[in-house]
Amino acid sequence: MGWATWAAIYFTIWWTVLFMVLPFGRKQEGDAREVGHQPGAPARPMIIRKFIWTSIISAIIVGTLWASGHFGLVDWKGLLRGEP
Repeated sequence: MGWATWAAIYFTIWWTVLFMVLPFGRKQEGDAREVGHQPGAPARPMIIRKFIWTSIISAIIVGTLWASGHFGLVDWKGLLRGEP
C-alpha cells in the first residue's frame, strides 16, 4: 500500500479514536446559570491534550497495522482475496 492509503487509514482511525478520547477527564461546570453556557459543557475541555493523545494512539495503531504487513505477520493481500 502507498503512503496515501496509509494517510487515509490514519485519518479514519484518528477520528474514531478522537470520539473515544473526548469524554476522558470531563467534569461539568458547577454553576451553569451564565447566559449562553450549555449546562452539559465541560468546565475545562483540554482539547489540545486530547488531540495529542489521539494522535499518539492513532500512530500506535497504524504503526502496528503497517508492521504486521511489512514483516509478514499478516498476509493482507490474502485476506482481501478471501484466503485463510
